[in-house]
Amino acid sequence: MDSAETFGFTTAEAKAQTLLKCYPKSMHATSNYLKYGPVLAALLFICAVYMSAQTSGAGSISGRVLFPNGSWVNESVRISLETSRGVRSSVYTDNQGQFIFRGLAPGIYQVVVDTGNSQFEVSSARIEVFPGSPALLNIILKEKKSSKQSMSSGSIVSATELDEAVPSKARKEFERASNASKEGKTDEAIAHLRKAIQLYPAYLMARNDLGAQLLDQGKLAEAEEELRKAIALDAKAFNPYLNLGIVLVQQQHFTEAAEILKKAIALEASSPSARLYLGQALAALNDLPGAEKELKAAHDLGGPVYAVALFRLGEVYLSMGDRQRALKTFQRYLSEAPDAANAPEAKRLIGTLK
Repeated sequence: MDSAETFGFTTAEAKAQTLLKCYPKSMHATSNYLKYGPVLAALLFICAVYMSAQTSGAGSISGRVLFPNGSWVNESVRISLETSRGVRSSVYTDNQGQFIFRGLAPGIYQVVVDTGNSQFEVSSARIEVFPGSPALLNIILKEKKSSKQSMSSGSIVSATELDEAVPSKARKEFERASNASKEGKTDEAIAHLRKAIQLYPAYLMARNDLGAQLLDQGKLAEAEEELRKAIALDAKAFNPYLNLGIVLVQQQHFTEAAEILKKAIALEASSPSARLYLGQALAALNDLPGAEKELKAAHDLGGPVYAVALFRLGEVYLSMGDRQRALKTFQRYLSEAPDAANAPEAKRLIGTLK
């Protein structure tokens, strides 16, 4: 697979040429960036750069989701932006609880946070966006009464609870890695993540992020090792499964990639990135109906940011021998991503299909 087609929620917070030219590093699930799937701020910032470039005078909403104790949410959380006409769009927080919407027309918006966790209530906040101005918002989650009662006697320890055990020195190294990553200093970020893990080997987020950073550098074997260790720490953590699935697709280990990505989807069914990569793995395994289903879902969930799913879907239709649907799908891909890396190939294929 061409490296220019990789899709995860990663580091790239993202080096934005155009929306589709940023596909390479846009979707690994790190603690610093979407998603996630998942969470993942890279995806959010890719969207941000694109939309702000396309929309003059547009405003934005950015903020952070916090636990009741004031610490940031360190898991992928779905944030929906609603208007009087319904849901406008949805994004996911990164593993520091951050989110952003840009390219917004002036008006009143409702920001809705649904953790998908029975422990917390669905939270929302009303905010006004003014032309060309950023709107800042912090949302503090509220625990349900029943959750507070059950927590006192429950024996299940969540990743969030485990995170409280992270030593302050390890946490500082993680924060330094986050800052270095945002500045594009990948090697420095990796060094800080390794130090954080050395100080606290059970640091799930640090292992996941290290895996994602190594994936970004094409060090697939090292990335795989760290991500498997992250999964061993928490078998219900979405981000390591997603990133490991991406690694396995790039290694062309498609059978295991499909198994891992199905586990990721079982944890986060609304992740467009997981469905995109599962679609690619299934296509490589010649499960064309399965690939069609997943690639359609990736685009339905992710919208134009995931236009590359349409290109892959067009290839699936070609393999099925359905030239008409292939033609329409490639045409739609070009309409959504006219400057994408695959645009010349899509135009060539359209020429042969007409």
